Amino acid sequence: MTQIIEETPTGSIPSGTVRPRNSTLLVLFLSLGGLSFAVLQSLVAPALSTIGKDLNVGTSDVSWILTAYLLSASVLTPIFGRLGDMLGKRRILIVVLSLLFVGTLLAALAPNLGVLIVGRALQGAAGAVLPLSIGIVRDELPRDKVSVTIGLLSAIFGIGAGVGIVAAGPIVEHLSWHWLFWLPLVLIVIALLGAIFGMKESPVRKPGRLDLAGTAVLTVSLISILLAISEGENWGWNSAKTIGLLVLGAIALVVFVLVELRVKEPLIDVRLFRIRGVWTAHVVALIFGFAMFGTFVLVPTLLQLPAMTGYGFGKDVSEAGLFLLPTVIAMIILGPVAGILVRKVGPKPPMLLGALLVTAAFVLPALAHGETWQILLSGILTGAGIGLALASTSNAIIESVPATQTGEAISANTIARTIGSSIGTAVIAALISSHSTPQGLPTNDAFTIGFWVCAAVAVLAILAAIIAPSMRKRREQALALGVRDFPEDSE
Repeated sequence: MTQIIEETPTGSIPSGTVRPRNSTLLVLFLSLGGLSFAVLQSLVAPALSTIGKDLNVGTSDVSWILTAYLLSASVLTPIFGRLGDMLGKRRILIVVLSLLFVGTLLAALAPNLGVLIVGRALQGAAGAVLPLSIGIVRDELPRDKVSVTIGLLSAIFGIGAGVGIVAAGPIVEHLSWHWLFWLPLVLIVIALLGAIFGMKESPVRKPGRLDLAGTAVLTVSLISILLAISEGENWGWNSAKTIGLLVLGAIALVVFVLVELRVKEPLIDVRLFRIRGVWTAHVVALIFGFAMFGTFVLVPTLLQLPAMTGYGFGKDVSEAGLFLLPTVIAMIILGPVAGILVRKVGPKPPMLLGALLVTAAFVLPALAHGETWQILLSGILTGAGIGLALASTSNAIIESVPATQTGEAISANTIARTIGSSIGTAVIAALISSHSTPQGLPTNDAFTIGFWVCAAVAVLAILAAIIAPSMRKRREQALALGVRDFPEDSE
């Protein structure tokens, strides 16, 4: 029988408990699950117009392919994260990967928009893959491997989003939009089989009941806020519908905090937000979500504008996607490097360095973006900064909370990143549409302003990283909470 550890102060496995047979395979399966989810998040965005034409639906209707995914991921991530802490992370990981499999298969076979939207909503349910995977790594791997592995898993979410943007064009041009789902399905199958047959259930749990009241209120809040952000451009930012949903979302969020402070077993322990190492990590995640998707909107749009405009590059969808490859490669390299740095100096320095790099990445094209090298260098700096910062935020959180609250804490960080991505996409899209020629082409000012906005937002990440506690201070605060699973090098 599996030994269950309740309210354990450490994420380390007790002696005598069976560890996974092969930690490399464990990390591989978790990485494939995270990669498939992240790829599906961005893969359809460049192909929306193609899908809309094929299914004979308008732009406002086809946008629900993204909105359904976003809403589902935001609402269900904290629920599955909490259930993972309660019932076993591997068990819930199998559930969310199964939902991802069914949703992706349904989307690949979808004959109409309605079926496709249902499939996308099921895919979004797998948003808890990251918090569950990080919890499994914390519970199962030796402490000296935890920070590097979490760095890799965190970076994979940025990598997957970049790969989705890069791959969408060639897939649609040479195959069809249905293959946007058939290809990731292979990764999902491998990850699901690996979870079923290649993992052991974690003994670190926090038994209890699901907070239904908190779940309901948080659902209303997130749906209201994200629906307003996603559809604000179509409805009008000053429309009663948009403003009403934002107000409702804000009120529901306040009610959620009050509810969570009163219930015995909250969905998300909001008291964790009082910890400086936690809330600063959430702020950085929010801002980097904005910056990452700001890049994914600005750069491809600029590259695909006709060269005759004097500032566009005249690239097709596939060529524009290839310009994001340096960004993806930088994420791949710097994510694990951030984990190594966390072991040596704690999460604050790489988080700060990542924020500085991303700020520089936007200042450069804001000053000048007429040459290819400026776009490429900006992409490299963006990828390096995202790889460093996202890996550091996840490590900062697990060093600040007890092992039994890993799922809910990382889930909150994932939601922050998702909301940031939504805001970034909406804000940049609104800027581009409001600075367009009578023919509908974005003006050069649209990109200059867009890059400056992203740079200004990235400065907030610098401030949050500066405020974040040092390794010594973080360790003192964490030990007071009973968190002892620090890397050996920081002892």
